[in-house]
Amino acid sequence: MIDIQNLTKQFGSHISLDNVTTQIKKNDYTALMGPNGAGKTTLIRSIMGYYHPSSGSVHINGLDPIKNRTKVLDSIAFVPQLPPPIKLSLNELMKYIHASSNVNIEEIMHYANEMKLDINANLNKSFFKLSGGMKQKMLIAISLAKNSEIIIYDEPTANLDPKARDDFYRLLKDNEKERISLFVTHRLDEIKDIVNREIYMDLGKIISDEKI
Repeated sequence: MIDIQNLTKQFGSHISLDNVTTQIKKNDYTALMGPNGAGKTTLIRSIMGYYHPSSGSVHINGLDPIKNRTKVLDSIAFVPQLPPPIKLSLNELMKYIHASSNVNIEEIMHYANEMKLDINANLNKSFFKLSGGMKQKMLIAISLAKNSEIIIYDEPTANLDPKARDDFYRLLKDNEKERISLFVTHRLDEIKDIVNREIYMDLGKIISDEKI
């Protein structure tokens, strides 16, 4: 469970999160929505322990994501909106993911193939030099192979063409299990068949939180 209590995050005089309280539980497939600057990304980064709260608390399965960051991140699969500048080749990246998170390389390759990413043809290419769509497909493949209790996707289809988007949502449906899924998105129509909850944020606050 993700338990957020009276969470405030301030950067200088700007309040990015304003006394946010919510719980996201197992089997909550949640769309996190709101305009740019609403606080969505700050909330995600607080959940993952990237940001220290100005006040309030975040706990993931009872653990503080800052004090117990390694253990918390072991339970989370995350795909960011902007792929990180990883200089490793795909082969090196998969070996690193396997060594650091015990993710099966064959599983990564399976999901990459399902996303129509030909890993074998790009095995020795730098992740950094791939197209935006290829990077996103690789990150999605890793996230699905990790088989985590919590998956967080921040605008995961932003760099994908329509066919790749269909493949992504098909894989999510095919891999439904008891877990927490959190989608930061502007495209509720795309995920309406996947999510069962919608949280809408604006100006650092939760404006609405509804089961759908």
